Amino acid sequence: MSRRSLLRALGGTAALGALAGCGVPAAYVEPGDRAVADESAADKKLTWANWPLYIDTDDDDPNKRPTLDAFEQRTGISVDYVEEINDNDEFFGKISPSLMNHQSTGRDLIVISDWMCARYVRLGWVQEMDRAHQPNVTKYLDPLLRSPAFDPGRRFTVPWQSGITGIAYNRRKLGRDIRHVKDLWAKDLKGRVTLLSGLDEAFALLMQGNGVDITRWTAEDFHQVCDQVEREVHRGQIRRFTGNDYTKDLVSGDVLACQAYSGDVIQLQADNPDIRFVVPEEGAEMWAESLMIPNRARHKASAERLIDYYYDPEVAARLAAWVNYVCPVPAAREVLAAAKDEDTAALADNPLIFPNSDMRRRLAIARDIRPTERTEFAQRWNKIVGL
Repeated sequence: MSRRSLLRALGGTAALGALAGCGVPAAYVEPGDRAVADESAADKKLTWANWPLYIDTDDDDPNKRPTLDAFEQRTGISVDYVEEINDNDEFFGKISPSLMNHQSTGRDLIVISDWMCARYVRLGWVQEMDRAHQPNVTKYLDPLLRSPAFDPGRRFTVPWQSGITGIAYNRRKLGRDIRHVKDLWAKDLKGRVTLLSGLDEAFALLMQGNGVDITRWTAEDFHQVCDQVEREVHRGQIRRFTGNDYTKDLVSGDVLACQAYSGDVIQLQADNPDIRFVVPEEGAEMWAESLMIPNRARHKASAERLIDYYYDPEVAARLAAWVNYVCPVPAAREVLAAAKDEDTAALADNPLIFPNSDMRRRLAIARDIRPTERTEFAQRWNKIVGL
């Protein structure tokens, strides 16, 4: 693995989900408590927490990060880059005591999945960014990602990388194409299908298969999906529920079709061109993992400057060429297309990095699960996953 595998799909996290979504009242954060005196001008450093293998590294020295090293040289700001986030709930548990008690987390910048970002935003645990310091974000952020339901206008979050939850399948072994979510329930796929185990990762695509507008789904839509999946479990259609280990089943041939992340499939296709990824005709979920500045961060202006640096199309292109996620800066496509290296230039035409117009019409960002819904929905979903 030269790049980070896509999001860990979370399973069996009802207790933590309830804590994160419902058990921490917003009253813990009072007006005016978010910020402290910004030390950016005098103290040229910041601490950035991210997921492992989620930034470009040098081929010969993995401790060197070309884009980040260039930022440090350009600005004189020293960045303590910490690869400490392996699970959204686990990291929430790690820093939430500080945030609850109005203390610094020791981090100026964090990268979290958007469904978890929603909790931080609702709890008032992150600072609003000053777009006057971020002209690149204002100009180049992908319109599809500009205004999720949990953060209209992206005042508190900025996507780091994005991706698509769709369907992966082995075209040669299956012998046909998949175009619809309902194709997962076909007779010739009995026992050869997997779904993602994590509640937040799984439900939206399945709802889209039922014709639901996932930007405004309801509890009735959710329970309809659960009823459907429960039936497919009982009749043996679904082999199992998985995290990112679905890739092993797909490569081995034990599974012929599965819920999958676009970034994983790009990696798999490098070794097996028979593996395909499809955005179903009914649509697929577009998501992001986003940058946030926690409350009481001491280097807010420097963090804003770093975020904006990565929205320079030249920098975004270099990052996209390495991580192979959906790039949140569409203008980076032209930069890659002009690359002298043929393999790099070819990435500009990969719709799993730069979705084409047809695919973009079928992508939507799901509204997140509200705190009042989470406990009930997690209990229902986790019971099905454990069948």
